[in-house]
Amino acid sequence: MGAGGRMPAPSSKCEEKKNPLERAPSAKPPFTLSQVKKAIPPRCFQRSLLRSFSYVVFDLCFVSLFYYIATSYFHLLPYPLTYLAWPLYWIFQGCVCTGVWVIAHECGHHAFSDYQWVDDTVGLILHSALLVPYFSWKYSHRRHHSNTGSLERDEVFVPKPKSQIPWFCKYLNNPPGRALSLLITLTLGWPLYLAFNVSGRPYNRFACHYDPYGPIYSDRERLQIFLSDAGIFATTSVLYRLAVAKGLAWLVCLYGVPLLIVNGFLVLITYLQHTHPALPHYDSSEWNWLRGALATADRDYGVLNKVFHNITDTHVAHHLFSTMPHYNAMEATEVIKPILGEYYQSDSTPIYKALWREARECLYVEPDEDASKKGVFWYRNKY
Repeated sequence: MGAGGRMPAPSSKCEEKKNPLERAPSAKPPFTLSQVKKAIPPRCFQRSLLRSFSYVVFDLCFVSLFYYIATSYFHLLPYPLTYLAWPLYWIFQGCVCTGVWVIAHECGHHAFSDYQWVDDTVGLILHSALLVPYFSWKYSHRRHHSNTGSLERDEVFVPKPKSQIPWFCKYLNNPPGRALSLLITLTLGWPLYLAFNVSGRPYNRFACHYDPYGPIYSDRERLQIFLSDAGIFATTSVLYRLAVAKGLAWLVCLYGVPLLIVNGFLVLITYLQHTHPALPHYDSSEWNWLRGALATADRDYGVLNKVFHNITDTHVAHHLFSTMPHYNAMEATEVIKPILGEYYQSDSTPIYKALWREARECLYVEPDEDASKKGVFWYRNKY
């Protein structure tokens, strides 16, 4: 198979497991990253500047279309219909803008083109427009990819052992408490992470994505963090001028609510990719890069898979080969499934059910019951 090299025999369980809650293998994989890469057609790693820009243009055309319809026709609707029109606008615009966010994320991985300056320019513009500090998140997200599944070094959604869970969490371990926690996470989780490192890895001092001198960044990255802040400042200035000219209500309706939906989706997507009862986590005695990269799950968002440029259902392949453009990730995923076998994790549980289940089941981690695997940790939910 592929471009040579002896490959492990494909597993008979290479397709999605019948029981998505069955634990993933945590032992050292019987294949190497090089073997997996050899099986993928070389064309999957080729980045096309023209094709990548076509997705930018396509998404921005829809953003412009929805904006035009809302500003040109909503005020002409009979009053009761506006209660339906605006929520539809918010949902559609929020979904498409999430796709724009994903393209900027691709730029941060150098998956947009063969030219780093093009990727950084496009990424800076698109992410700044969505109030994301491009370089700041690019570097912290890169460290997440370098340390996925590590309890000590992963950057975000790092589960805690039971002993470190705040005292009040047990009082939220009920349906109303979970609903409240999810509401706060999906609405405020992203800005809280950027500003205060909430849900991020612990540092020895205050960590913030807007602070060029914070512990997240090295000296050579600080100038670009200033550039990220400048992008946020420029966008904020434009938004302020629009609020003065058009009114705050106009800005909230046209921009604020769709942005809130974008933020909710990116937290939801990231949370479900890395939080699952079947996924292991590792301490330093067991962790290595490949085992950590495989401790992720593909999810099915239906038609939104395409709107989100398949970041949702090709996440395993993305963690293995992050410079691969999104438009080739589906083909690559199908190729690597037989090779990964049981190490490939996918869950087609409806997203609303999966979100509620993970909020109920994945509260903290404890070591494997098998003493020989004490460096392997699994989610638990019993206080």
